[in-house]
Amino acid sequence: MSLLLTIFLLVFVTQLITWIGKSVLLDVTYDMYLRIARSPAAARQRALKSEILSTKSELLKTSAQDQFAKWAKLRRSVDKGLADLEKLNAEVASTKSAFAMKFNTLLWFLTTGLQFVVGWWYRKQAVFYLPHGWFGPLGWWLALPFAPAGSVSVGVWQMACRRVILVGERLVKDLAASYASSHLDAKNEKSALPSLAPTPNNTPRKGEKNASETE
Repeated sequence: MSLLLTIFLLVFVTQLITWIGKSVLLDVTYDMYLRIARSPAAARQRALKSEILSTKSELLKTSAQDQFAKWAKLRRSVDKGLADLEKLNAEVASTKSAFAMKFNTLLWFLTTGLQFVVGWWYRKQAVFYLPHGWFGPLGWWLALPFAPAGSVSVGVWQMACRRVILVGERLVKDLAASYASSHLDAKNEKSALPSLAPTPNNTPRKGEKNASETE
């Protein structure tokens, strides 16, 4: 894969992660991790939640006056289950926090960190060369900091890719907003039109009848 395309894909993936949101990716990845790893704490948490809901349902059906002994036993069971669930929630939250730290570190390295590595490793290499005289005396800054004169450096190409992607994002948002606005206007105009359905026996509509009586 060429250096030009590699840098563009790195910048695009980084921006795509920003669009989706790191928190969304974290939740999806963590759920997949729990299903694959089959965490015992998460399994106990699900089972305990189901048990508490079942006991609560039975508690609501039990009369505290007529069946006090059974009601008190169910109430103690619910309280104990809630206490155990709170401990499990703290344990699961601690596990998720540790997972989130590792996930964010890996995500940073695969996006921003990898861009730094590529930029440093290919700092003296040209991404591509420009035709002679395109930018005149200002063409030297496209090669900053260490690329050959007359070429585009990795750092400048990264900035150009990021700028193009952001402009494309803004253009798509504007087009989507314009389409939604025009669709809404057309819907409002359609709903505002009077009904043109024929009346039985060719009798005049209410508006037409009033107009004829006025005449």
